[in-house]
Amino acid sequence: MSNLPDALWLNTSPSLRCFAQPLLRYLSHHTTIAQWDYCQSQDEASSLEAAILLLHDYLKFRKQPIHLMGHSTGGLLGLLYARRYPEKVKSLSLFAVGVDAALDWQAHYYVHRPFIDRQRLLTVMVYNLFGYRDALTIKRLEDVLEQDLDCSLSPHSLLQQQSMLPEAVPVPLLVCGSTDDLIIEPCALQAWQPWLKAGDRLWECPEGRHFFHYFQAQPLAKEVLNFWQSLSLRPLSLSGVQQMLRMNTVASVDFSVHSEAEG
Repeated sequence: MSNLPDALWLNTSPSLRCFAQPLLRYLSHHTTIAQWDYCQSQDEASSLEAAILLLHDYLKFRKQPIHLMGHSTGGLLGLLYARRYPEKVKSLSLFAVGVDAALDWQAHYYVHRPFIDRQRLLTVMVYNLFGYRDALTIKRLEDVLEQDLDCSLSPHSLLQQQSMLPEAVPVPLLVCGSTDDLIIEPCALQAWQPWLKAGDRLWECPEGRHFFHYFQAQPLAKEVLNFWQSLSLRPLSLSGVQQMLRMNTVASVDFSVHSEAEG
């Protein structure tokens, strides 16, 4: 595993994978980055626990900790992994992940689905997520979102939407979002503040909506690189690591049901 990169992007949706590419290109000019993909078929049940175990299979033989990054559910996966295996994670960068880390665009979709037909709701979601209004782009992005609903890792379904209680993160943390994101609104981002440690960072992009890491890749890359650079200037003490490990002796995927099936 000596050839593993310095940073790893966690992707849980084949259809949304493309939106990370501009950011990863900028970052790759400064460090080595790889992408880790979790793929499942339309018939498979979503399992964050399975994804955590597969990610650990990939990282468990690596001697040095690695920078983890993820957008939305990819960030949720990184968060759960960092809480369970903090010794494997050098830092965690979360993009469009609120203090309720389980919240994603699919949760919003399923809340409204009992009252709005699928096609109309997808059109609304395209505008809310991306801001596009022209018919051709809307149609293309509707197809992307439809694939995401069918084949991505998500804790949500039409039967139930789940939530996750906030708690401490035992590794250096960068939380980023956009002020015009209609899924992870600024208040959900700012709610991270009580959970931030010394040296952790919270950054808001002035625009870019839910996929700001695509539309604002360059300024976001600068924030990530500055964050990583700051870590080399302030090594975490051994006592700090031991304290965090004691806090996270038992780690599990802890979800609670947020709402029930359509009536």
